[in-house]
Amino acid sequence: MTPLTPARARRAFLLLTLTRWFPVGLIVTVTTLLPIERGLSVPEALTALSLTGFTVFVLELPTSGLADSLGRRPMLIAAAVLQVVAAVLFLSATTFWAFALAAAATGVFRALDSGPLEAWFVDTVHATEPGADVDRPLAAHSTVLGASIAAGALLSGVLVWWHPFEAWSSLAFPYAVYAVLSAVHLVAVTILVREVPRIVAPSGGRNAGVAGRVLESARQAPGVIRDGLRLARDNRVLRWLLLVEVFWSVGMVVYETFQPIRLAELLGGTAAGAAVAGPAAAAGWAVFAGGAALTGLATPRIGVARTAIIARLLNGLGAVWMGLALGPVGLVAAYLVTYGLHGANGPAYQALLHREAESRNRSTVLSMASMVAFAAYSLGAPALGWAAGVLSVQAAMVIGGVFSTLGAVCFLPALRRERALAAAARSSATPPAVAPL
Repeated sequence: MTPLTPARARRAFLLLTLTRWFPVGLIVTVTTLLPIERGLSVPEALTALSLTGFTVFVLELPTSGLADSLGRRPMLIAAAVLQVVAAVLFLSATTFWAFALAAAATGVFRALDSGPLEAWFVDTVHATEPGADVDRPLAAHSTVLGASIAAGALLSGVLVWWHPFEAWSSLAFPYAVYAVLSAVHLVAVTILVREVPRIVAPSGGRNAGVAGRVLESARQAPGVIRDGLRLARDNRVLRWLLLVEVFWSVGMVVYETFQPIRLAELLGGTAAGAAVAGPAAAAGWAVFAGGAALTGLATPRIGVARTAIIARLLNGLGAVWMGLALGPVGLVAAYLVTYGLHGANGPAYQALLHREAESRNRSTVLSMASMVAFAAYSLGAPALGWAAGVLSVQAAMVIGGVFSTLGAVCFLPALRRERALAAAARSSATPPAVAPL
């Protein structure tokens, strides 16, 4: 099968980004509020939802090893199927353990989904343009991602306000629409992702065809995982980039999980909080898209690593500002600034990761980053939930924001690497001196 041209791969990549993330916008605020509405306390809700991250942590490397050996397309299709299953489980959950099961199913889907689409796009580009830098396409990807979630979140607020089915909670309707649109994404993945099979099974016998490729991929996956772990062990820049996820993810607990909770506190109820949190999230993802677009302009001028450092530091300070806000207007304003900086950090960080990866381990590298992120989020969310119970929601938000700013230090090895690469490029571009005749 002939690989797609870079232009066609980019179009498919951005369209699949739309179908993948627009449905997420519908549930970005109600995911935290629905368990609370159905009787869970804040610490219980955050503990149940943290199982998503722990499940991803366990499965990230095995699934990424399969993606690097078997191929990206099978993993993306399996992930899309499980996305629908997880949506139905969450929609029907009414107890702590039912929400925990739904969160675990979401973790399986996220582990399968983490990295393969981006890795497929980069490898497709490199098939015809070897070594091409992808920071600008990734900035466009983040822009589409942010705009998609913004539109979905805006629609979510409308659906909560509309509340057409009295038998359902107003928070459940957006989840039902999410389940339907997840099925649409499954169809889009099946049609748009084209990939040359990575494994050729031995000819003949029962091991030929798809089953043979799966078995051969399963045999190769542990080796791919070992290679990825060795890379993290031996590559100092990559180790520090992976550590960034710890600080970043704790900050995300503040502006993704606590923001609707704090709004509900300020406005007097979960339904009122969700009605405002939907449009606020829409605006947040819109500025996320703008931040990602600005990264595409900033990286050629000040460098990828410097852009990442500045965005990481300011994003953490924005989370602190959210915790200090005393009213809904101030909270939403701080949230918008923080989310714009969140969007600015993503493309720069991903571009730095891709510099340390190769085709044979690209999904594994992306999944190691995701694994660290989910583990940190899953530990940070209950910890900050406990702090909210003991102190206050505001205090927990400030603690998370201050911790998040420390992640800027982790970009320093990448900054030194970038300076060395730039110096080497300038040296090689300088023509040799010519002795006078």
